[in-house]
Amino acid sequence: MSKKLETMDAETLMTTPMEPLKFIVSGLLPEGLHVLAGSPKIGKSWLALWICLQVAKGEKVWGFETLKSEVLYLCLEDSFARIQSRLFEITDEAPATLQPATLHFAIMSDAIGHGLEHQIENFIKEHPDIGLIVIDTLQKVRKTVSANVNPYASDYDDISALKQIADRHHLAILLVHHLRKTGDADPLNMISGTSGIAGGADTNFVLQKDKRTENTAKLICTGRDIEGRELFLEFNKNKFLWELLEPIEIEQLIIPDEIFLLCDFIKSAGSFTGTATELIENLNLDCSPAILKKRIIKHMEHLGRNRIHYSENRTFERREFTLCYDGNDDMTVESSPQNLPSLPSAPSQGCNLATVAPCSPLCGENDGGVDNST
Repeated sequence: MSKKLETMDAETLMTTPMEPLKFIVSGLLPEGLHVLAGSPKIGKSWLALWICLQVAKGEKVWGFETLKSEVLYLCLEDSFARIQSRLFEITDEAPATLQPATLHFAIMSDAIGHGLEHQIENFIKEHPDIGLIVIDTLQKVRKTVSANVNPYASDYDDISALKQIADRHHLAILLVHHLRKTGDADPLNMISGTSGIAGGADTNFVLQKDKRTENTAKLICTGRDIEGRELFLEFNKNKFLWELLEPIEIEQLIIPDEIFLLCDFIKSAGSFTGTATELIENLNLDCSPAILKKRIIKHMEHLGRNRIHYSENRTFERREFTLCYDGNDDMTVESSPQNLPSLPSAPSQGCNLATVAPCSPLCGENDGGVDNST
């Protein structure tokens, strides 16, 4: 008997907090499966190694913030001697700066479907703080398939096997791959193999030069969870680094005034339990309950940064929620905009169902997930 489809209606989906997407490199490399493709000897491995080093140190990749994490780099076309030489070239820092060890290398591995997945899973168990795995190159972990096998299906299956690991453990896997020798107006069509590789990946990066002898290149970035962009780079032969030629514009999520007001109110009151209509009365807002609820869900990550937790409390008679401040404000909180109306210190008299009370010690432990708009 076939398994029943698990569905969620649009209203429930839009009012349910979801765990935010984790970015290893903010705005550029989220959790998931990604492909970095370029022509042979163009400098893909230098770029991949530098990204690994920046993530392991928690330092910026060009203008993008990184989430400091452990990193595994499978350098399957190199020797440890070559990796050591490259590390000496791109960093002047002593090895102690990466202690405890956060950047790991391997020069041999099994293939996809023949033990690689098990090897990666074991490494993740031993290193639970890992955030990034780089496989250089994808072709080195693939087995030759029979001529009777559909090449698209084979490509897609290999990508899916690694993507499942990335999704399951909320980490990023970056596959270094090659481009076709023939050009194409669409850079994704230049990625070697069938469209199953680019189509199965969450993000595709194409490193492209106009002329092989030039030091400049363009990194074309496109994906499901990032803003499409082109980064113009130059390879510094003295530092062996790809440097940004033009400043980047990082899109900022605009936080509406209602969310700043809500944060101030919850911090002052401790907690709120009630409906969106009742919260509007408390905040003296001029918007519909549906709009306020949508903005709360959309900006859940901002609430989380302000130590405000959200949970649903649905009953047969009413659909209410709780916003709770944990009270341990020992972190930097984003400032509120100026010239906003003052907040009431208690609920309005006509609102006898909503409750505003100090947050209990367990409130932060009983909250729901958080959401981040994509």
